[in-house]
Amino acid sequence: MRLLTFTHNGATRTGALRDDSIVDLNATNPDIPAEMVALLQGGDAMLDKARAAAESGEASIAVADVHLESPILVPPRILAIGLNYMSHWDEVPQHIKDGGFQLPKVPMMFNKQNTSANGPYDPILLPPESPELDWEGELGVVIGKTARRVSKENAFDIIAGYTIVNDVTIRDWQRAARTMTMGKSWDSHCPMGPTIVTKDEIADAENLKVVTTVDGEEKQNFNTGEMIFDIAHTIEYLSTAFTLVPGDVIATGTAAGVALFREGQPWLTEGQVVRVDIEGLGHLESKVAKDDGVSFIR
Repeated sequence: MRLLTFTHNGATRTGALRDDSIVDLNATNPDIPAEMVALLQGGDAMLDKARAAAESGEASIAVADVHLESPILVPPRILAIGLNYMSHWDEVPQHIKDGGFQLPKVPMMFNKQNTSANGPYDPILLPPESPELDWEGELGVVIGKTARRVSKENAFDIIAGYTIVNDVTIRDWQRAARTMTMGKSWDSHCPMGPTIVTKDEIADAENLKVVTTVDGEEKQNFNTGEMIFDIAHTIEYLSTAFTLVPGDVIATGTAAGVALFREGQPWLTEGQVVRVDIEGLGHLESKVAKDDGVSFIR
């Protein structure tokens, strides 16, 4: 099943993708929440209801007639893992390593603030404060159960499904602070989706091809099996310290090919299009747009 969040005629609701149409889950069965976190909180029983509604094909709307949102509009948390591919470590310049920067011995976790969540085809905003806008294609793991101290053997039991994440980064803001959160959390800098593919549809989440392109030029090409800390290890590690809850998204890290370590540092510029494809999950496609820097208080 491919769960999503869509807006149609001014209403934002949960749906399930069926070919070129979307089944409005709440319209098909009012017991199914119209908001994704609430749906996931319903656990396996609610997913079964959603699956039955999806298979019915009732209350269908053409994909072309809706706006696809981030499948989780406001994730409880976006937990991201840094330097989780050896190829990414290998591209770090030697002088940085010589300065004491070491390969992590445990998952290097940081937060992307949940306001960075962005639709799969919505613009990435280039802020006036920095030109150092970078891409990072990643597999996202969506948590489906409330759990703490989960063993590696039971880790997949708490997963609802998988999605695509672009861990967009403002590099100088990332480097300026001891934690990476400020450089990782700008509004619009976590494109996600287009759907949550439930785990029963993915035979092996650690054997998926990931390709990132900018204006059609390949920048990253790797397999999720190359992770240093696999999904089960990461879930065990994180849940030892804090409870994971339905709707949490774990961005599992990126591989070599980011702008930061490329010759000339070819940062993303206005008008460029970033695409992230993951085998079995679909693709994100985001055009870079200028952030007008308008402030507001609401």
